[in-house]
Amino acid sequence: MSRYAEKTEVTSDRSRAEIERTLTRYGADQFLYAWQADTAVIGFRMRGRMIRLVLQMPDRNDREFRFTPSRNYERSKEAQQEAYEQACRQRWRALALLVKAKLEAVEAGLVELEEEFLSHVVLPDGRRPAIGCARRSPRPMKPDKCRRCCQCSRLRAR
Repeated sequence: MSRYAEKTEVTSDRSRAEIERTLTRYGADQFLYAWQADTAVIGFRMRGRMIRLVLQMPDRNDREFRFTPSRNYERSKEAQQEAYEQACRQRWRALALLVKAKLEAVEAGLVELEEEFLSHVVLPDGRRPAIGCARRSPRPMKPDKCRRCCQCSRLRAR
């Protein structure tokens, strides 16, 4: 199966700008972008909630960038760089699509903002409630149990 936007020519910068415009259009009143090594982060505030989306970037040294997919020939340094940049562009396009889809679902009343972004909500102390739920339980929690945990309950009570 092919990946969404696998051959896109839209730059990562344009995708980030599109995400910011989309967030603003749907009511976000703060936006941030940061990166470190192979991770990029976008954050925004909407309806009083801080939300952080982490985008794991590909590893430059992965085999998929060093060798051609069909014949397994080693690529030139320039071709490796282009393949890596293409993978980054694809991930940014996928994130732009994800943000639009989630916000449109919220706007259409299909889901609540907190429901759609629960695993990305950032609490005032910097923790994410869904991460806390997952760490307390050795096996996957059912949604009704997660709703009863202390962090999630406080989040919903606001």
